This record gives sequence, structure tokens and C-alpha cells, in this order.
Amino acid sequence: MAALVVVGSQWGDEGKGKIVDLLAKDADVIVRYQGGSNAGHTVINDKGTFVFHLIPSGVLYRGKLCVLGNGVAIDPGGLLGELDGLKKNGIAVGKRFLICQRAHVIMPYHKAIDKAAEQAKGARRIGTTGRGIGPAYVDKMARVGIRMGDLLNPDVLKQKIQENLVEINAFLRKIYNAKGFTVQSIFKEYQAYGERLRPHIADVPLVLDKAFGRGQRILFEGAQGTHLDVDFGTYPYVTSSSSCSGGACTGSGVGPTKISAVLGVTKAYTTRVGGGPFPTELHDEIGERLMQRGNEFGATTGRMRRCGWLDMVLLRYAVRVNGLTSLAITKLDVLDGCEELNICTGYRYEGKLYREMPADLKVLQECRPIYERWTGWMEDTTGLTSYRALPSAAKRYLARVEELSTCPIDMISTGSKRDETIVIRNPLDCSRK
Repeated sequence: MAALVVVGSQWGDEGKGKIVDLLAKDADVIVRYQGGSNAGHTVINDKGTFVFHLIPSGVLYRGKLCVLGNGVAIDPGGLLGELDGLKKNGIAVGKRFLICQRAHVIMPYHKAIDKAAEQAKGARRIGTTGRGIGPAYVDKMARVGIRMGDLLNPDVLKQKIQENLVEINAFLRKIYNAKGFTVQSIFKEYQAYGERLRPHIADVPLVLDKAFGRGQRILFEGAQGTHLDVDFGTYPYVTSSSSCSGGACTGSGVGPTKISAVLGVTKAYTTRVGGGPFPTELHDEIGERLMQRGNEFGATTGRMRRCGWLDMVLLRYAVRVNGLTSLAITKLDVLDGCEELNICTGYRYEGKLYREMPADLKVLQECRPIYERWTGWMEDTTGLTSYRALPSAAKRYLARVEELSTCPIDMISTGSKRDETIVIRNPLDCSRK
């Protein structure tokens, strides 16, 4: 039995989709435990390019059970679109895809509130995707949310919509001068969603407990990244859920003693989408080069990602709060041809040196990064599958990352395709503590 949690160690977009896709080959069950359709995982294999927003990328393997846990905010219309897209491409899902009956549903009014609220913030916008994720989690915590199991009970569903719209419509009209919704239109749409998704809605914690009992290998995947976690991220420029490893337990109904290891995925440099502090951000030709070579455009929104040097303050913090047992370094090949590389080892603010992540947003926004300079490599690493074949300068760079993070590297991605990966150790082995 093995249970591996895969988390992003930066601000998301680290390439978790490819890593999870690669590891899913050796797993029996793949579980998404938080977030919503505001996340995007891109997987490229011999069947083509697939962009997933909700369904775990492991669905591309035959015989794997893929699960959405209770911590995921479900947009049923978008989910059905993904399922239809898989069917169109000849990928049969059938009974090997399950959704937790306790997962909360994103309603049309959540999207309306999300977009109106972000627009009203003006210069204070945080960069939300407008997919309704935040308002759906607000309703969850306010105990007025609608859950996937409610879609299967027409009377309960209609009553909840009716009760919610009394307040929601008044809120939209009076605060944002926006249109309200009718009970019948939402009820009819979401009841139909429920009927189509009925075969997939299940008691996921019970399903996972039985999988553990059978000794199966379970892979937990999170969306976004550590520094977008609602508690431990660069608040308020964060997502609305627990994207750290602890979210795997609360978002799936699995106890912490069942988790065997935690793999942190990090780019060989740093990126961020949307607003918020970014100490190592580059506003020069090097940042532009990283963006172009790395194809740094969001899988969900298409927005350009901000690019900067690798930040070890961020990474050390991710190692600590997630309990990372190993790292997967992605997009190493994007650094090919850089004569000189910088690694951020600390921040300086008002004469004070910070080696660990400050919680104060003002410090993060105004600090000056402290860099170590390293010689780059001019060789092409794209597609390499052997660590020994890497340029010596690349090995020194990776060794320094291990040293500064105090975490071993298990995997190195050298390209976008599944087989363009160096696997030093399989993290699903979970034998090394």
C-alpha cells in the first residue's frame, strides 16, 4: 500500500499535470482533493494534447479509478463537457470516474458574484478567473451550499435554490446592479446535470477506505500551489481552498496516518499568474525569454505568466508546510542557453535579512531578493531521460537546489511530453522516509 500526495510548491502552474500523468501509470486510484475549474492540467501523449480542469489526468490510463473528493468545487456543466470531450476522443470513462456526494456545486450565481466583485475592486483585483470558485466556498462555510448529492433529490435541490436566491438576487441587484436569477431556470438545468452525473456520484471516503484495505496505490493531486493556499499562501492573493498537502486529508476523507509521502513539484525557475507579490520577478529580456521558451500561458485562462528566478525562500517554506519528502523539477530545459543563472536565497527589507518566508505582505511586496550566481549551460537538455547525460553545470544547479531546500530530487522534467523525464527514484515507491 502507498499513498502519495502531489502538490505544487510555488504559485501553481508547476507542471503537476504531467507529473501526475506519469505517476498514474503505477497507481490504482487518482484523487483530486481541492480547487475547481479555475485550475488547468495539460497532458501531452501519443493520443494528443488534453487540458483537464476537473477530471484527474490519470483518466487517460485504462483501468485507473479517478475520483473528485469532497474538497473540490464542481462546475457540473464544465465537468460534463470534459467527459464528452474524452468520449469524443475515444476514451471510455464508465464506472472508473467517481464524484464525492459531499462535494459542493458551483451555481450560476456564484459565477455572477465572482465576476461582479472582481470588477468592482478595480486596482485591488486579485486576478480571479471568474469561475465562481470563491463564492462557492463562501456558501460552503456559510452552510448554505448545494452539494452533489442534492442534485439527485429534486425536492431538496429546488428548496435550496429557492432559499438561496432570496438573498442572492437582492445582493446582486443592490450591491452590483446586476441581474438576478429565477428558481425554475436554475432548477431545470441542475436537475438535468444531476441525472447525467448520477452514475458517478458516490460515497468517496468509503470507496477510498476499501481501496486502502485492498492494498492499492493511491495518488492524490492538488490544484494551484502552496503559495496560493488560503491559509499558508500570499494572502489575500490566494485561492479559496487548501492547496497544501493537508488538504488531501480534509478534501478526500482520508486520515493523515494513511499518507506515505508528499512530492513537491517546482519549476526550475518561478512563475505566477495574476496579482500579488513576486520577489524574484524579472521585467527584462530574461523574463521575456523564460516566458516564450516556457510557453508560459495559463491552461485555463490563456493569461501570460509572470516569470522570475528560482526562489528558495518559497521552496523551503513549501518543504516545511507540506512535509515534502521529495521534489520533481520541471522545465529544466527552459534554462538551456542561459549563460548565468540566479538562485534567490533570502530577502532584505529595511535592513533586515529574511531567510524564511515572511507572512507580512508588505515585506514580500517591497523586499529585495538576495541572489547566488551560478554558471548556466549552453547544451540542449530537451528530452533527456538520464541524469548522467545532463550537463555538469545543470547537475551543479540541481545539487544546490537539493542542498538549499533540504529535500531530495526524485524527478526532472526535460520537456512537455510524458517520456521527456528523468526518473531518479519513483516517488510512489514511498520506501524512503
